[in-house]
Amino acid sequence: MKTTRREFLARTSLASGGLLTANFLFGALPVARGAGTGRGSQRTNMSGHAAPRLERVRVGIVGLGSRGTGALPRLRVIEGVEIKALCDVRPERITLAQQRLEGTSHQPAVYSGSDEAWKRMCERDDLDVIYNCTPWHLHAPISIFAMEHGKHAFSEIPAATTLEECWQLVETSERTKKHYMMLENCCYDFFELLTLNMAQQGFFGEIVHGEGAYIHNLMELNFSKNQYHDMWRLKQNAARNGNLYPMHGLGPISQIMNINRGDRFDYLVSVQSDDFQMQAKARELAATDPFFAPFADATFRGNMNTTTVRTMKGRTILVQHDVTSPRPYSRIHTVVGTKASAQKWPLPPRIAIGHDGWLKEPEYKQLEEKYTFDLVKQIGETAKKVGGHGGMDFLMDWRWVSLLRQGLPLDMDVYDGAAWTSVGLLSERSVANRSQAVDVPDFTRGSWQKNKPVNLSVGLPVS
Repeated sequence: MKTTRREFLARTSLASGGLLTANFLFGALPVARGAGTGRGSQRTNMSGHAAPRLERVRVGIVGLGSRGTGALPRLRVIEGVEIKALCDVRPERITLAQQRLEGTSHQPAVYSGSDEAWKRMCERDDLDVIYNCTPWHLHAPISIFAMEHGKHAFSEIPAATTLEECWQLVETSERTKKHYMMLENCCYDFFELLTLNMAQQGFFGEIVHGEGAYIHNLMELNFSKNQYHDMWRLKQNAARNGNLYPMHGLGPISQIMNINRGDRFDYLVSVQSDDFQMQAKARELAATDPFFAPFADATFRGNMNTTTVRTMKGRTILVQHDVTSPRPYSRIHTVVGTKASAQKWPLPPRIAIGHDGWLKEPEYKQLEEKYTFDLVKQIGETAKKVGGHGGMDFLMDWRWVSLLRQGLPLDMDVYDGAAWTSVGLLSERSVANRSQAVDVPDFTRGSWQKNKPVNLSVGLPVS
């Protein structure tokens, strides 16, 4: 008989060290609260909320793996940022981070030595932002604790690992009036920004349909002993079954459709393939390396997930997740309107008007020049030089720093983080119930009907 997920937890000590618990993993199959108005009433509408301006943005970074250390070269050069604290359970990652700050004015305090060292960092009274790059299951607990202690909370994706945590993020942000922002960098990639502006200017007509994805072969990385601390990402794939990572494809499409700002997710259905690769990989490795023996009989998530979301205004969004197949990388990013359409992958990006096929390069370039946001025109070349996934990471970080320093609302708020994350969590419920439809909660509790669309034209330097 195949090992069940609960037996797998017990055999492989997934819950050891205070990092993962059975409640966390099996809570990932959420109990629907119904779409309606969610629970309770909204205390503060964080969509469009402007916190007091900050002269300098004092940042503490927790989690110094690839994303955390990758943020250092960006944050250290953004005007107005002071990196005040670093935290990781591994002292060697602290040392590496300090090396990346050598020769700069940043002299951060360090926190390590225990699984909860981050709490001591969050309790400091000289930090404005906690920048959270830890494994997924720590995103919500750290962000909630940070807001409770007077800090704005920024976390890598996903925002949470259970629906309950999504609600806790929303309620904590509203109560404390502190920003929570999920660091969805793909919303700041150049073609995604181009199509957002085109949509806001009416180029596509009425938006009808969008597609996004995370198609990224992570087989070698997920089974690497050196990539993800304590094999946390492989364990996620062994404990859950659905779209674990919808945000990269879903976020940009959601902004284009004004999700939580004039429209919202209504319900979804999700279909999952069987696993044709991960258990076979685990058994292959276990044959020569006892380290992988506990994984050999585990039941891994299916290789391919396809989730379709319908919005309250009758639009549809297709989101796919595949991290095992030998396919070229793709986030798809397709936008379909009543007048025109666009598609990013397979590269190069393309735009079509009507039914006459994709535009030729000269026509595409004309549209690119016309619809490129001023943000990209002013900061884009610097972003490409500093880097971070081609520059989108720098654009994202520069943008939120600039908005905090001006006391302006952020481009992405707690409702975005909760809603985009919930699609993945609810996909697990749909998959577990033969792809039945599942309602998506209204985390805005009705304010989506009056919230204003994201505005990337505010808060820019005077050109």
